[in-house]
Amino acid sequence: MQNAHQERGSRRHHRLLVRRRLWTALGLAPLVGVLGFVAWKTRSVALELVDPPFYRAQPLARVEGTYRELAEGRDGDPGGAWSSEEVKGLQLWRFTRPTPSPGVVLLLHGFGDDRWGTSPALKWFPRLDAAIFTYRRRDDALRKGGPVPAVTFGAQESREVVQMVHHLETCGVPRGRIVLLGRSLGASVGLLALVDLEREGKGPLAGIIWEGAPASSRSFAERLVRGPADRWWHGLAPPIGAMASFAAGRLGGYAPEDTDLLRRTGDLRLATPSLCFLATQDRLAPPEVQRTLAARFQHGRVIEVPTWHLHCAEALGNGYTGAIKAAVDAWCPDRKRGPRGPLPGK
Repeated sequence: MQNAHQERGSRRHHRLLVRRRLWTALGLAPLVGVLGFVAWKTRSVALELVDPPFYRAQPLARVEGTYRELAEGRDGDPGGAWSSEEVKGLQLWRFTRPTPSPGVVLLLHGFGDDRWGTSPALKWFPRLDAAIFTYRRRDDALRKGGPVPAVTFGAQESREVVQMVHHLETCGVPRGRIVLLGRSLGASVGLLALVDLEREGKGPLAGIIWEGAPASSRSFAERLVRGPADRWWHGLAPPIGAMASFAAGRLGGYAPEDTDLLRRTGDLRLATPSLCFLATQDRLAPPEVQRTLAARFQHGRVIEVPTWHLHCAEALGNGYTGAIKAAVDAWCPDRKRGPRGPLPGK
């Protein structure tokens, strides 16, 4: 009798213990789910920062076809001639107009893009020669199927832009005749490069045209988590963004703080003239950050457009190219051919 009573008590205790563990597991399930989501999202965003999943390098035949079309010139564009050269392991493509040009525009591509995707932008500058390259030569690496250098969100890419500006100067193009154009990550890269160039104390560039510069790798990661609309879990975006940018920095071998535009420009009043297209509805490049950055230029114009970045040209139509033309006319006035013939680089 006593053994049976003890056995029933033991079974009752076991059932209570199982029930208690079940309730504990059920109570922890949401927390485990949230932690799992945070870990998954952190990893996926970090990988997207260093290797955009939507980027595919175009076949060289297509790139060459696009370059031929640009060289022919259409719709009022005078066209020109392409040439390429090696610059410290990078391939710089230069586009020379048929008549002497008052300046050179260095076209900077954005996130998940390369020189091919950005090359049509040279049509916005019919009076200027152009130069373009792919950061870290990622397009060539992808075509060869070898290891592909990581995107460093401007930390390394901006230093390459500085190298290209120095190269153009060596070729006889003064920095006062060099214009930078960057949109999206290209804008961030251009601004970071401009900071380093102005700190050299050798004078300003002719100008910079920029649109939709992400504030930093951390800011961009946070906004990737948020997506196009706020969701119930958007409160997790700041910590996920911080962890993802840290992880991306480890993967790419760079310090995330080196991509922070507000930090890098904080003590400067930039002398290079600026034209900023500010997309007021942008969630990837915060408008308030764009306004703060624009205010750090001594001379500049801001055109606010109720859209996302990369859509300002579409929203403004002819007003977009008109604003660029007005800026370039002011920054790079026509110069008569001197006694030594055409301008350097011709």
